[in-house]
Amino acid sequence: MFTPYEVFVGLRYTRAKRRNHFISFISLTSMLGIALGVTALITVLSVMNGFEKELRERILGMASHATITALDGRLGDWDGARDIALRHAEVTGAAPFVRSEVMLSQGGRVSGALLRGVLPEREPEVSEVGAKMTVGALDALRPGEFGIVLGTELARYLGVWPGDRVTVVTPEAASTPAGILPRLKRFTVTGLFEVGMYEYDRNLALVHLADAGRLLRLDGTVSGVRLKLDDLFQAPRVVREVAGELGGAFAVRDWTREHANFFRAVQTEKRVMFIILLLIVAVAAFNIVSTLVMTVNDKQADIAILQTLGSTPRSIMAVFIVQGALIGVVGTLLGLAGGISLALNVETLVPAIERLFGIQFLSPDVYYISDLPSDLHWSDVHRIAAMSLLLSLLATLYPAWRASRTQPAEALRYE
Repeated sequence: MFTPYEVFVGLRYTRAKRRNHFISFISLTSMLGIALGVTALITVLSVMNGFEKELRERILGMASHATITALDGRLGDWDGARDIALRHAEVTGAAPFVRSEVMLSQGGRVSGALLRGVLPEREPEVSEVGAKMTVGALDALRPGEFGIVLGTELARYLGVWPGDRVTVVTPEAASTPAGILPRLKRFTVTGLFEVGMYEYDRNLALVHLADAGRLLRLDGTVSGVRLKLDDLFQAPRVVREVAGELGGAFAVRDWTREHANFFRAVQTEKRVMFIILLLIVAVAAFNIVSTLVMTVNDKQADIAILQTLGSTPRSIMAVFIVQGALIGVVGTLLGLAGGISLALNVETLVPAIERLFGIQFLSPDVYYISDLPSDLHWSDVHRIAAMSLLLSLLATLYPAWRASRTQPAEALRYE
């Protein structure tokens, strides 16, 4: 359909100085609108990808890629389960843990918390809490000393600092001569951590695995084994394979199930934002319809002369498709250049704008993620470019078809 003749005429019409400058203005506006829409799409999706990546790393830095637990909640032979899991080529780390909901008390303040018993020497294999310590070190947790590491927000609420003591109250009751009383134990704060997720900084407390076992009377058992994988996105498949090797006495879960609602919400938000911003591109692309309709009316005589010289309706249609598609291609290329440049430099440009105008978009007093992260996905770039070009091409079809229906006698009657 597109021979050198149609391409040449279409490009000639695009470059020609029109009698009606308003048509040129509409063409330029359409081109810039497509460029702006593509730039906004790439930049916004990259920033959303950056936020998703940052949140995922912070959540999984304290949670685990997968967990092995017993069906009754108490895992006895955790060493054997750990060894079996580590045989899998994609499992890079494994560590036992004890988990229980408790109450922490200091002075007149009481707060609920999630108590996690860990082995300090094994914990770096599955989490980054050791690298997130703001005061003290995870190695300060030693069996029998009943030390405890708190999140900074939890410590701030309780008003404690390393060296202070807090009372841990377990949900299990103990029978005493005075009646049924909750079991409690005094722990010494040995350190503080901050991971940048309020859920963990406000609600998590870490103790040594042996101390947690004694407090909760687990008799040498643990709650389960946490796993770290080489590729977290392969967690569902790896979990199925590990579960098959362990047999039916264990339950294995991965992070996509434990945090499914949160990450589904993020994905839904990204899809909705993509559709909303794509409307900008669609509006700009369909401005091409106005441009070509006015061009067709302006070029009625030219079209008639081309038809009298032997041009077929198909050739006339191709001429105007080329003209409209060129607007879409140039706009898309400009948008790709602007969007990719912004996405790759947003972490530098935003701080510069903040310093220039003396403002801060994300205050660290309110948001834990105070910088705008960006993670450019080339799959998003390809998808946006394809959608922009497709919309631009669709916008050319009606005006081009209308041009091909021009009647030479009618067009040249008053020439």
